[in-house]
Amino acid sequence: MPTTAPPLSDATRVFGERVVARRNELGLNQERAAEACGVHWTYLGQVERGRRNISLHNILKIAQGLQVDPGELVKGLLAPSTES
Repeated sequence: MPTTAPPLSDATRVFGERVVARRNELGLNQERAAEACGVHWTYLGQVERGRRNISLHNILKIAQGLQVDPGELVKGLLAPSTES
């Protein structure tokens, strides 16, 4: 049975949850949302699961496609700890 890989960090997990919430508010499935954002639906799925360390440009594309201020998607997120 395949297992789903965990999110890369708490920040990517929360960012993904916010993307899913906004997509659902707009009543969009992943494919339609990805089209509106200008990204592939598999990429958007990975973002939603917290499996992508997303670039600034893609944050802006996703925010624009979901008609939300990019700040709302990243507000309060903390960088992962670099301590070993």
